[in-house]
Amino acid sequence: VQLQASGGGLVQAGGSLRLSCAASGSVSSIGAMGWYRQPPGKERELVAVVSSGGSVIYVDSVKGRFTISRDNVKNTVYLQMNSLKPEDTAVYFCYAEALISKKFYWGQGTLVTVSS
Repeated sequence: VQLQASGGGLVQAGGSLRLSCAASGSVSSIGAMGWYRQPPGKERELVAVVSSGGSVIYVDSVKGRFTISRDNVKNTVYLQMNSLKPEDTAVYFCYAEALISKKFYWGQGTLVTVSS
């Protein structure tokens, strides 16, 4: 499985960005998909995850501001980020979890910078 992320950039506080992550290869093996982020100098943290059935989980800090969704036809997961804050500044990584093996596949990071 290969993952290609896009959509990062520079935005002012209060603005919005939409991240996309397209999967290719053995996509039928994919279960959950989601996003982690790594702020400068900090550990990587889970942001949001969507199961193959559409159930979603968010970290508390983004609830009500971020929306994760997936298009199973396009094999793509999205992260709509609204009301962005400077503390959302991070490199965002998409991932896909294999259904059977639970192996994680990672996309390349995409930088989101929120200016105050």
